[in-house]
Amino acid sequence: MKHNLILRVVSKFLIPLILLFALYVQFHGDFGPGGGFQAGVIFSAAIILYALVFGVDNAKAVISPYVLRLLASLGVLIYAGTGVAALILGGNYLEYSVLGATQIAGQHLGILVIELGVGITVMSVMLLMFFTFAERGKPNLKSEPESGLE
Repeated sequence: MKHNLILRVVSKFLIPLILLFALYVQFHGDFGPGGGFQAGVIFSAAIILYALVFGVDNAKAVISPYVLRLLASLGVLIYAGTGVAALILGGNYLEYSVLGATQIAGQHLGILVIELGVGITVMSVMLLMFFTFAERGKPNLKSEPESGLE
């Protein structure tokens, strides 16, 4: 891979802005267009851009597949946990109105937490898929056990 200085400098400038925009979409999603899915896609796009410019191995050093698997599980747990919390508080599964002091406060909190779980899960799964496809064709040194028959 040829190292293009202009591409590296521009991406170092753009990646933090993309991540900031992903946070905006995440936390503005309950007031307008956007939310967890869109924010997760934007966040993962920033990391994928980093991987394309600086290399997949450097991107894995920033956020490892192990951490991504943990985050994917955490996102699902946040989503399901919000529904269980609503059940415990006397409502139906994912009935946000019981989560706050008032119905509107509960709905606001519920959708914020749900969208956070969705965003974490989408970002993690997209990056795991990218890392998996990016390593296709690379020799896997750990896959073949030595048979000793040679």
